[in-house]
Amino acid sequence: MTDKFRLTLAQLNPSLGAIDANADAARAAYAQAKSANADMIAFTEMFITGYQTQDLVMKPAFTSHAMRAIEALAPLTADGPAMGIGGPYAYGDKLYNGYWILSEGKVQTVVLKHHRPNETVFDEVRLYESGDVHGPYRVGPIRIGTPICEDAWHGDVSEALAETGAEILLVPNGSPYYRNKFDRRLGHMVARVTENDLPLVYLNMVGGQDDQVFDGGSFVLNRHGKIAHQLPVFDEALRHVDFVQTDGAWVAEQGEITTHPDEWEQDYRAMVESLRDYMGKTGFKKVLLGLSGGIDSAIVATIAADALGADNVRCVMLPSEYTSQGSLDDAKDIANRLGCHYDFVPIKAGRDAITDTLAPLFEGREADTTEENVQSRLRGLLLMALSNKFGEMLLTTGNKSEVAVGYCTIYGDMNGGYNPIKDLYKTRVFEQCRWRNANHRPWMNGPAGEVIPVSIIDKPPSAELRPDQRDDDSLPPYDVLDAILEGLVDHELSVAEIEAQGYARDVVKRVEHLVYISEYKRFQSAPGTRLTPRAFWLDRRYPIANRWRDQD
Repeated sequence: MTDKFRLTLAQLNPSLGAIDANADAARAAYAQAKSANADMIAFTEMFITGYQTQDLVMKPAFTSHAMRAIEALAPLTADGPAMGIGGPYAYGDKLYNGYWILSEGKVQTVVLKHHRPNETVFDEVRLYESGDVHGPYRVGPIRIGTPICEDAWHGDVSEALAETGAEILLVPNGSPYYRNKFDRRLGHMVARVTENDLPLVYLNMVGGQDDQVFDGGSFVLNRHGKIAHQLPVFDEALRHVDFVQTDGAWVAEQGEITTHPDEWEQDYRAMVESLRDYMGKTGFKKVLLGLSGGIDSAIVATIAADALGADNVRCVMLPSEYTSQGSLDDAKDIANRLGCHYDFVPIKAGRDAITDTLAPLFEGREADTTEENVQSRLRGLLLMALSNKFGEMLLTTGNKSEVAVGYCTIYGDMNGGYNPIKDLYKTRVFEQCRWRNANHRPWMNGPAGEVIPVSIIDKPPSAELRPDQRDDDSLPPYDVLDAILEGLVDHELSVAEIEAQGYARDVVKRVEHLVYISEYKRFQSAPGTRLTPRAFWLDRRYPIANRWRDQD
């Protein structure tokens, strides 16, 4: 019996619902593992279907298709290597999240997920049954225990596997990104290694799916929590990990430790990859957006150019009489710097026609936000017309601060199919722009250098819907607003707790009110990149009709 075991880790990007294409990707990776004389190749959680399936997995035809596709892979393993691959498992009237072990030309066993995550973006309790804790399985000389994703965030499954003879732990994951999450993952996995005195393989997928981005960053830990391998974040990778038996215990030989970038680069990469995959996986090739000369549309245009290439990005300036010369100049400047197509479409004629049409009904009433919203909705109409005519998906450009308090016009600037900065507070938008100007990476399709004019970053934000308008006429300064929003939204703090941090109670109460009354807008907003564990969509599910307010 050999004292060496080679495990190939497949950190790949499956497409949700593309079952046959995912199976083909598994075959291609399997061939590489076979050429490298691997004993086993491991794929991620629910790889055959893509992840997260949400309610699609409850459709019997979908699950049957996935199971047939996995069974069709089994003959590949007749003379090795073995394969571990995630996919649904239906038995009778029960449905499980499974990890299929294929070897010797057949399905050897299916490990069933025991702990089902039911918080943040996950609601697996409504989708899957809880499987019994499965004992370890043998592949060649080694006994492997497989806690599936959430199972490894609890101590009991790994402990049971260790007690029943597992010699290493292989953890397949579908773990989506949020800022600084890697440290949390690493902490939990080090705990499992320490508790059970076993090496552990943490294998995560990459790629975007709707709002979520899977960031990879797979790693291998030896006893005492020492990292033996660390894979890159966001990139597909195959890594061969050699385990050797020393004094009766298995140890992973030391491999490459890929350095991970800081949170600013990872946030930006997440926004780029989520847009790139959202486009690719929905079939769109090109995007357009309204380019106002402000900072939010500037960073969205830059993200789009980096994700898709400037040739696939249309920037449209739609000025009114309130649009400043500075905004006109800045919008054209950034489009030129990025190399994007630039259109100039004044809204005056359409605005005059709408004003004249409504004049008899509005006679005797003072102008108010109605007239401001007409401008925004007219822009939305024109952008959607361009989207329809040219087959280009419209991007919306509202940051998390605006989306939180409803400082955006429904059926106007909220129009669009995707919003890469939906989970990025305004204060972080400024810093993210400065980061992009100072950094360029090979995965960016846009040009290097100062692509976002400093004049855009430095000028006071304004919607430019009335004379001399500034955002802080209607809202607290963004540093104050964002701090209050982080307390209310991200940390669920009470008004009193935020007031104790030094913020005026009346300001906090006003922001709280705006957050609650804007729920209906968020319910109808475009999906966007998830950067935090309290993003607006699946992470935070609040009622629209809600009379409660904090009285503390």
